[in-house]
Amino acid sequence: MSEGHDEIRSRYSSTASQDVAADFSPAMTIRGQVLIAAIIGGVFILALAGIKYLQIAAATAQAFTPPPEAITTSIVEETSWQRSLNAVGSLSPVQGVTLSNENAGTVAKINFENGSNVERGQILVELDTAVEEANLRAAEAQSVRTSKDLERYKSLKAQNATAVSEYDRAQAENSEAVAQAASIRALIERKRVRAPFSGKAGIRHVNVGEYLREGTGVVPVHALDSFYVNFSLPQQTAGKVQVGQDVNLTIDSLTGKVFSAKIVALDPNISETTRNLSLQGLVQNTEQLLKPGMFVKVSVILAERDLVIPIPLTAINYAPYGDSVYVVEKMKDPKNPDAEEFLGVRQQIIRLGEKRGDLVAVMSGLKSGEQIATAGIFKLRPGAAVAVNNDFKPGSSLNPTPADT
Repeated sequence: MSEGHDEIRSRYSSTASQDVAADFSPAMTIRGQVLIAAIIGGVFILALAGIKYLQIAAATAQAFTPPPEAITTSIVEETSWQRSLNAVGSLSPVQGVTLSNENAGTVAKINFENGSNVERGQILVELDTAVEEANLRAAEAQSVRTSKDLERYKSLKAQNATAVSEYDRAQAENSEAVAQAASIRALIERKRVRAPFSGKAGIRHVNVGEYLREGTGVVPVHALDSFYVNFSLPQQTAGKVQVGQDVNLTIDSLTGKVFSAKIVALDPNISETTRNLSLQGLVQNTEQLLKPGMFVKVSVILAERDLVIPIPLTAINYAPYGDSVYVVEKMKDPKNPDAEEFLGVRQQIIRLGEKRGDLVAVMSGLKSGEQIATAGIFKLRPGAAVAVNNDFKPGSSLNPTPADT
């Protein structure tokens, strides 16, 4: 029995050995080696690719630097600006009025052209006076008759041939007739609209044949040789202005033109509504450039002066957190301290003051002698490299005169 079991075990062991030997045949061994080699090769290739990528990225980062931005620059210098008080005002002629008729009537004649020059006393518009002229002839005839009666009574009185009362009556009748004729003449004259002074007529508001009520506006007439400029200043400035002080006037439509004026009147009262002081200046219109009703910019010249650094308006970078400029100077790359210096920009916050023409005053933030970018600032960022080209610089004038386009 034991011999049978031994035989079975020997057969099983023989079969198992044959199966294992089959699994580790030469074919299976080669496939495993190929697989392992493929895995190792793939890992090696990926490692090489990663190293090469890092090398290329590092080389690219070192090799690429953005080109410098082209800008224009200006060296800032401290200067003194005379202080002034600025306001806006309007012009009104020293002599100017809209003429109107004193009596009602129908327009009979218009004796001027719109916009023409007129002389003092010139009849501009005549109303119909046919009835008044007829009444005047009758009054004058009555005046002549009473005058002759008065002469006769005067002669009789000298001869004591008439009563004194008769003479007095004749004298009263004559005076009444003369006064009646004078009244009609005055009525006729009041139906003629005359120029009260020499000047320029405007555009008439009436036509021939039109019936006018009393006080109807007929035509404006203005003397254009001088003008008042009316403006207001805050009450805090009341102690800084006085009669005779110089005033400069500028008008947007007359670019580059400055008119000199003087303060001629100060209102003694401060407005309770605006708390402003009303002032009036006088300006001569020798070139006939000013017109009634013009809007003007007023600058009252003060004795004090301020030290400021004026810079072009194009140099300012406006922002909600504060206005700034770009200062141009030599600098180094903070990431590479060993590299050579380059011309770059530094952003500097500034405080602005008064604006005049193309310039604005910097009250703080800049030092005299510093170089700032004046054009091309929209392309800049702090630390950016720049290339200066001042062949075409923007204008920077206190009184710019741009060309018409």
